[in-house]
This record gives sequence, structure tokens and C-alpha cells, in this order.
Amino acid sequence: MRAAAALLLAVLAGSVHAAPPRAEREIAQLIDALGRSGCRFQRNGEWHDAATARGHLQRKYDWLRKRGLADTAEQFIERAGTRSSMSGRAYAVRCPGRPEEPSAAWLMRQLQALRRTTPSSP
Repeated sequence: MRAAAALLLAVLAGSVHAAPPRAEREIAQLIDALGRSGCRFQRNGEWHDAATARGHLQRKYDWLRKRGLADTAEQFIERAGTRSSMSGRAYAVRCPGRPEEPSAAWLMRQLQALRRTTPSSP
């Protein structure tokens, strides 16, 4: 019995923290929206294409998710999509035909748009 309990605790301790389904769906949609956007993403003073930005934010989300630090899309934006964890420099997004803007503003606008078009289910 003691061995089974220890095994269960070990499995649970090593498992990835799962955010609520709605948050996971919204975060995935935000990351995908950036990847499909055709926008450029500035990180630490260098501009990157949308696919590279998507991969970067996915890695940051994976890191946060393992630690239970992104239970909402807003937390994801604040903790992964706003600034560099290494330098502290703010991220920016520049889309064709639009002025450069902070990535936090771009991501929040995308989140608001997807919430208007997606029913809120858990």
C-alpha cells in the first residue's frame, strides 16, 4: 500500500499541470493566430517572422504550463507574451499595413476577438 501511494505521488509530481480546457484552447488559438498572422515579432531588439515567434511563445507556454503558471489566457499573455524573460525587454508586433505595437496589446486584441466568435465553454 505504501509503495503504491509513493508511486502515485511520483507520477502526479512529474505530470504536466493542465490549465482549464478553455484557457488551453484560447492559448493555443493565440499562439496559432500569431503563427498565421504574417506579422513580424520583435524580441530582444531583433525582428522574427511569425513562424519563429510562434515557436518561441509555444516553448515559453510549455515552460509555464509545466509549473502551473498559465491557468488563463491573460496569465499567458502577461507571463510569456509581453516581454523577454532573459532581458526584460518588451516584445513588439508589426503587421502589414499597421503600426508597430506592444505584443501585449496585439495578443489581448486577438483574445477579445476570439472570445467574441467562440462560445465560452469550459
